[in-house]
Parts: sequence; C-alpha cells; structure tokens
Amino acid sequence: MLLGGEIRLVSAQNQGSTFTLYLPEAYMGVAGGTTRAMPKVPEPAPLLVQKADKPEDIPDDRETLIPGEPVVLIVEDDSHYARVLLGMVREKGFKGVVTAYGQLAPTLARQYKPVAIILDIFLPDMLGWTVLSHLKQHSETRHIPVQILTVEEDRLHGLGHGAFAYLVKPATTEELGSALERLLVYTKPRRKQLLLVEDNDIERQSLSELLGHEQVDITMTEDGAHAWEAISQKSFDCVVLDLRLPDMSGFELLERMRQAPALRDLPVIVFTGKELTDEEEIRLRELSQSIVLKGVDSPERLLDQATLFLHLVTAQLPQDKQRMLERVRQSDDALAGKKVLVVDDDIRNIFALTSLLESHGIEVVSCETGREAIAKVDEDPDLDMVLMDIMMPEVDGYETMHQIRQNPKHRLLPILALTAKAMKGDRERCLQAGASDYIAKPVNTEELLAWLRIWLFGKKKKAVGR
Repeated sequence: MLLGGEIRLVSAQNQGSTFTLYLPEAYMGVAGGTTRAMPKVPEPAPLLVQKADKPEDIPDDRETLIPGEPVVLIVEDDSHYARVLLGMVREKGFKGVVTAYGQLAPTLARQYKPVAIILDIFLPDMLGWTVLSHLKQHSETRHIPVQILTVEEDRLHGLGHGAFAYLVKPATTEELGSALERLLVYTKPRRKQLLLVEDNDIERQSLSELLGHEQVDITMTEDGAHAWEAISQKSFDCVVLDLRLPDMSGFELLERMRQAPALRDLPVIVFTGKELTDEEEIRLRELSQSIVLKGVDSPERLLDQATLFLHLVTAQLPQDKQRMLERVRQSDDALAGKKVLVVDDDIRNIFALTSLLESHGIEVVSCETGREAIAKVDEDPDLDMVLMDIMMPEVDGYETMHQIRQNPKHRLLPILALTAKAMKGDRERCLQAGASDYIAKPVNTEELLAWLRIWLFGKKKKAVGR
C-alpha cells in the first residue's frame, strides 16, 4: 500500500468477514519518490508533511519565509488556479503557501498565521465547507478572512458561515485580481465599521456597549431611512438590524440592500424580538447572513456572530466578552437536556453517536430506517434536531428529509445530513431535500459538536433526564 501498511481479511461462511487495516505510526514515503500518498493531518505539522502537502509542481514560499512577512494560504487542488493565485499574491508583495488538501488547511493556518485564505470547495479529501467550519470554530483562525473560490454558486451559505467573499469559477484574471485586491486591502490594519439599526433608545445603547471594541466604530440609526442613507454614504463591514422599525419593515431594507450589487457581500445580522412565521424565517434566511432572536441567551449569540463577521481576534477582546463567546462555542449548556434523533441503518454508527451525544447531556432516540424516522418525527414534538444518514436502503436520507419537510410543523426542525459521500453536488442535493446543513463522514466529533451547539444554542432547554 502507498502508506506502507496492509489490509488483512478473515472470512467465514455464514459468520461474516473482518477487515483489518494496519498503518505504520510514521509515514516514511515510497521508495523512488515517484508516488505520493495523501498525507495525514499533523499535530503540529512536522517538516516531512510541510514538504509533501502541496502540489509537487508548484513550489511555494514556505521554505523562504521570514518571521513577520505577510502570508496568504491558498487551498486549491487545481494547479492552474493555484499557480495564478500564487503569482498574484507575490505581485502584491505577499508570500504564498499552497496546499491541495483540506485536512491540512487548519494546521497550516495555525502554523503560518496567514493574513488571508483562498479556499476551494471541492478538494480531493474533503469539502471546503468542512475546512471553513474548522477555521471558524478555532479561536486562532476564526478572524482570518476567507475568500471562497469554487465552481458552484452558494454565496449566502458561504457568507453566512463566516467567509469574507465568494467568487465562482471559471473566473477571469481580472476577476481574480479584483477579488484578491479587495481581500488583501481588508487585511490591512484599520478600524472596522458596524452599523446598528435599532429604534429603541435603551436597547440601542445596550447593544452598542455589548458590541463595542477598541477597533470598531459603531454607527447607530433608529429607522430604515437613516440606515439606508448611512449605507449609501459609507462602507460598512457588518450590519445589525432589528426588523421592527418605525418607518419601514426590516424586510424592505434588506430587499433594497440585496438589490445593490455593491452590498451583496455585506453581512447582515437580524436581531429581533418579532415572532417570525415559517415563511418570514425562510425569507430572512435568503436575505441575511444570520438571525438572532432576542432572548435570555441572545447577547452571547449576537456577540459571537458580530465578531465572526467583523473578523475580530478573540484574544484581543475583553475577558468578559471572551467568556461569553466560550459559552456559545464550547459550553455544554447549549446541549444539555436537548433531544436528538439519530437515523442510521448501521447500528455501530448509532452506538458511537449515542455515546458521544449522551456524554454531553443530550437525550438520544434512534431508528434504522427512513420510514421509522418519518414516524418518530411526527410522533415526538420534543425533538430538537435530527442527524440523518443519507445512504440507507429502501427510503434513503434524501427522500426521508423530503417527506419530513412536507409537514409544515417540521419546516424549521434542524436536520443535519451525514453521508460517507463527498462528491460534487452532494451538499446541494442534501439542502434541496430539506437538510439544514451537511457533514461528510467520517464525522469529526469536534465539528459535529460545534454544529450542534450552533443549531441548538438558545433553544428552550428541557429538563435533563426527562
């Protein structure tokens, strides 16, 4: 085998088969140097991996880096785009580090501390969405602006998960240059600009104190007209918007913003106490990057989203705000007492997921078929989330999600699709079938828990052990 290991098989009739994979603790490469295996994720990255994790014909700048030099990390398996981007980065006076593997991107980002990252979505080992998730969940890399460069349009999803900007391939040299210029200009030290649109004076002041930062200028307006005037005259990095405004609906302001090409990448956080109908929430998902409903836990969630879209360094925040963010990202308070349905036709997967979730205070129910899942969702109004395997016999995960969504009562139930496939178009097919999000197997436990915290944070807590 390329990794220097072997596979052994023991099989007995009417009893089954056992496959055992043996791998060496240290990968020494292949004799002759003519073949390269996909490297494992290093912690931390050793010198061997640094030399082997990029396309062989694209020498980057990692070997000549001087401490303090600005670096751009390019995560791209298309050698044409990788070469063009590396050349452009160098022309701008930056150094470039290139890798084709998503597994290595978070480690390289922590090691080289790039000022920006250019990320493809369809990588040979994992989807770029997973890479983006890893980057935005780690405090050391969360603030780094990420330019997505991919073949399929899914702008709102990328921006909603913290990407700085989104560009669809094929892209001309001019388009690449323009996107890179905007990205690198953003990395230069400057004060971030936040627009706060809230008609209540007391709440507006409270939010200003919550979101205040020594590197952030906050412009406050009390109605839609003044908000639109401010946006038209000044460039902002993020907008926090209440839907209840005295002169117009927040929906109207959002519609006007999304019709302006210059504002299509401007992150908007809807922070509202208005009770949303299913149709209103779906409409908001299409217009804004994030929806935060006002409640007991909403200040933490709002701060989390604002720091994400403003690309603020967590370590530079005051200690009290760092603790607030820790609650959102790491605390099991968001998980304890929640009820999750695990749907998988492999009992071993159910056992593994159940053990993981229960260790974090989650009540787990499970089933092995799509038909059972549809019935359980209809029968149990206390379910907070569904983990849905896709590759199941008879009724697969796509059809199961589709049927669940046919019931209006379940339109907003979070469903996280889990699949061993990671092919182009799989994520889009999952979302079209009704998934709230998508994770490729094998599931990274920290990533799964992070997504659960995001989807379950702020939901009304049930009594533990109920």
